Amino acid sequence: MLLAQDLAVIPLLIFVSILSTEGAQPIWLKVVMALGQAAVALGVIVLTGRTLMRPLFRLVAGTRSSELFIATTLFVIVATGVVAAVAGVSMALGAFVAGLLLAGTEYRKAIEATIEPFKGLLLGIFFFTVGMGIDVRELARQPLLLVAAIAGLILLKAAIVIALARLYRVPWPAAVETGLLLGPGGEFAFVAIGLATATGVIAQPVASFTLAVTSLTMMTIPLMPMLAQRLAPVPAADDPGNSEELAALPDPRSGHAIVVGYGRVGQVVCDLLDGHGIPYTASDFDAATVTDERRRGKPVYFGNATDRQFLVACGLMEASGVVVTIHSRTEIDAIVTAVRALRPDILIVSRARDAEHARHLYGVGVTDAVPETIEASLQLSEAVLVGLGVPTGPVIASIHEKRDVFRTELQTAARNAGQSGSRAIRKSMNREH
Repeated sequence: MLLAQDLAVIPLLIFVSILSTEGAQPIWLKVVMALGQAAVALGVIVLTGRTLMRPLFRLVAGTRSSELFIATTLFVIVATGVVAAVAGVSMALGAFVAGLLLAGTEYRKAIEATIEPFKGLLLGIFFFTVGMGIDVRELARQPLLLVAAIAGLILLKAAIVIALARLYRVPWPAAVETGLLLGPGGEFAFVAIGLATATGVIAQPVASFTLAVTSLTMMTIPLMPMLAQRLAPVPAADDPGNSEELAALPDPRSGHAIVVGYGRVGQVVCDLLDGHGIPYTASDFDAATVTDERRRGKPVYFGNATDRQFLVACGLMEASGVVVTIHSRTEIDAIVTAVRALRPDILIVSRARDAEHARHLYGVGVTDAVPETIEASLQLSEAVLVGLGVPTGPVIASIHEKRDVFRTELQTAARNAGQSGSRAIRKSMNREH
């Protein structure tokens, strides 16, 4: 929702620019001309940014100068804002588009880390300047109207969000809390009101009153969850957070398997382990799943498998293997890293999305990766061959042979990639020396 609100800033700022244009033309003609002008300006900015931004940052990154990197980032943002202003679009919109372009490059992480020290300072300056523009006399000039406007803004926005949430079958407690949290005004209101005031769309007294209303509604945000709990409390029976099952600690075991993730894939793995008499300990981060499975007598425990202490509590030091069945790539990497740090010799079998993901997992240290796409193609091939009359024994043997070929290719590719990376690092170090 917050991303959608950010993207809604673009048409909002364009609309303010449309209202600020003078002339006797009809409003529809102003809209068409302004939208065309904005489309051309943004098209030029995006095309130029995509063409020149990567080579520019590649040159800057080659200098390894953090000061030049910061200066280049600020230059891109300011220059884009100036170009947008010259084209008749607001500088705020140009800066917003510059941020989107920077986020789309391979340098976004470095840019984020570089500007992190300045983010708090710039946010402080932003809200400080906004606060200076608020006329505190509005609080005493029309107090009843001010209170009515605050209540009206929150109630109107909350009603719209609650209705949309219920349309998508969001439960009442979550819908009410979401509506109340999004009911107050947002920080982009300051940008839009400031632009509208500067361009003469609204008068200064109206702007002061609107800023006061927005600021006071934002002050109520911390109170909204408590109000939502009173208006639509979550039934105790639906809240697994207080169940005794979540507080259960893993039983001490040895020679067992640890299954990370107890979704559909994890349940199949655990059923087969149980069928072959292999003890296991399963973990999941979904409270409802853990509570339900614990009540059925399953050895499932609530916890984060990226936490090394939790892995030790699950008996990692005595376990014979770890099976990762979740689908999040970043979480799989973190789990494998944590397991390998504690047990470099343990068997790790992980679920993978595709061949590329499996190759990456072999590189980070898994013993075996199971790509979903390859396994689906092997199962499909098995069904086709058996259906065409080929005996089951040779079919199964050929499927296993093909699986081994895929596994060998992926492991070899992962080793070659690691060796290439090591050679590149050594060459870089030699050049530095």
